Amino acid sequence: MSIDTLRLDRIEHAAGLIDPVFRDTPQFCDDALSRRLGRETVLKLETLNPIRSVKGRGADFLLRDTGESRSIVCASAGNFGQGLAYVARGRGLSVRVFAARTVDPAKVTRMRELGARVVVEGADFDAAKEAARAYSRGRPDSVFVEDGREPRLAEGAGTIGVELAPLRLDAVVVPVGNGALVSGIGRWLKSRSPETRVIGVVPAGAPVMAHSWRSGAPMSTERARTVADSVAVRVAVREAVSWMGAVVDDVVVVGEERVLDAVRLLRDTVGLIVEPAAALGVAALAGHGIPGSRVATILTGSNFTADLVRSL
Repeated sequence: MSIDTLRLDRIEHAAGLIDPVFRDTPQFCDDALSRRLGRETVLKLETLNPIRSVKGRGADFLLRDTGESRSIVCASAGNFGQGLAYVARGRGLSVRVFAARTVDPAKVTRMRELGARVVVEGADFDAAKEAARAYSRGRPDSVFVEDGREPRLAEGAGTIGVELAPLRLDAVVVPVGNGALVSGIGRWLKSRSPETRVIGVVPAGAPVMAHSWRSGAPMSTERARTVADSVAVRVAVREAVSWMGAVVDDVVVVGEERVLDAVRLLRDTVGLIVEPAAALGVAALAGHGIPGSRVATILTGSNFTADLVRSL
């Protein structure tokens, strides 16, 4: 799928349209963290909203701009389902979320509290996605929404690029799950701040998007086991791989222990506890030789587990 399917005019439209609770999030440079990382580091906080994650931007733009009236069906590790449920509730739409048996029970509870019908099925995220796709097939009253395939999800996420572009950064380092977030941000930055390198980050336990980006074709791995459960992708989405190939400069893989070290670093310097996937950018900046004296990364969510807090 061509990068032109991610339209700059729609990203700009989304920047003024989506719910203000998801827009214009805090972005700041913490001196202590910057010293530890050896460069000026801007943090973009996508955790201070009703679903505590970045997923509200794309979900709001998708459901607001399409006028979709059917039941929404999706698969989620928790954050995407919360985003769709929150937005759909305000529009009188129903949402059915398929989640793997490994999903954090607290995320299931939260999705249900927001009004979603949650079906726990499948050994991992991608198995749950296949169950969601099968459920929606042949049901004309339902539409299956796939993160990483639907352009408006990436365009909504691209509004982060609109907010970061004026900073004229050397690099923006973005956690990668299905690839919508980094594709949307990259689409805007390559047009409005072309000197800014766009770097994706995946954990070692779920490297499929790095392999796919390097090969230029969607790939799959036998398993995806990572502490960063919200990006535990095993099967790459073709559309997202195509988008990333056009706007992403590099994708780095960070070790699982480095991810937890980055969570601790954020706790000790900024005073924030985030879910492991949100710390992927900091983990990459701490040990992967990413060039640039002025960089930014996205803290994508803070729906962490009790086990994570104990482990810290």
